[in-house]
Amino acid sequence: MFDRSIKIAPSILAADFANFGDECRAIEAQGADWVHVDVMDGHFVPNLTFGPAMCAAIRPHIKGVMDVHLMISPVDVYLEAYAKAGADILTAHVEAGPHIHRTLQAIRGLGKKAGVALNPGTGVEAVTGLLDMVDLVCVMTVNPGFGGQSFLDSQLSKIAQLRAMIGDRPIHIEIDGGITTTTAPLAAKAGADALVAGSAVFKGGSADQPAAYGANIRAIRAAAEAALG
Repeated sequence: MFDRSIKIAPSILAADFANFGDECRAIEAQGADWVHVDVMDGHFVPNLTFGPAMCAAIRPHIKGVMDVHLMISPVDVYLEAYAKAGADILTAHVEAGPHIHRTLQAIRGLGKKAGVALNPGTGVEAVTGLLDMVDLVCVMTVNPGFGGQSFLDSQLSKIAQLRAMIGDRPIHIEIDGGITTTTAPLAAKAGADALVAGSAVFKGGSADQPAAYGANIRAIRAAAEAALG
C-alpha cells in the first residue's frame, strides 16, 4: 500500500564494509524503513562500490525493502543481474544513457519498482514524460560519487516542482545526499517522503552497539515530520 509517510533509508555506503550482514540487520531493527545500496561504477561517477554479488549476499539479511541506486553507465545490461540479486527498487539515472524510457520499461518488466534519478544539474523537465512509468523519483542533493557531502539547497525548488508535477500519482520522492536533522525538514517540507542518510545514521554506533543508529534514525524522522506539522 502506497503512503507518503516519512521513510528513512540508511545508505550502507556509510556502514562497516566488513560487516554488512550485521549492519543491515542492525539498522532495520533500529527503525530503518528501507536499506539503500549505492552502486557506483568508476565511470558514471568517480567511485567504485557494489556489484550484484554483494547485493545477493546481503539480501537474506534484509527483511524489508532493498533500494538499489544504480549510478552506472551503461545501465540496461546490468538490470537483470541486480533484479536477480534481490533489489525491490531499481533506480537508474536519466543522465546514464539515451533511452531512459526503455530502461524503466525493462525494470518494470523484471517485476521491480522503477526509479529515476536526477543529478543536481538536471531539471525536472527531464522526467515530465516518465511519471506514469515510475514508482520513485530520486533527487540528488549532492553530486553523486561520494558520501559525506554537504546538502545543496538549490535542489529544494526542484523537489517542490516535482511534488506539484506528481500530484496524486503513487510516486515516492526520494532525496539522496547530505541528509541530517537540519536538512531533513527542508526536504520533507518541499515534498520528499524518502530520505537517504549515510553518515547521519551510522555515526556513533556499530552493528554490535546499534543504539546510536536508532537514536539517529528517530531524530531524522522526527525532524522531518515536525516540518510537516
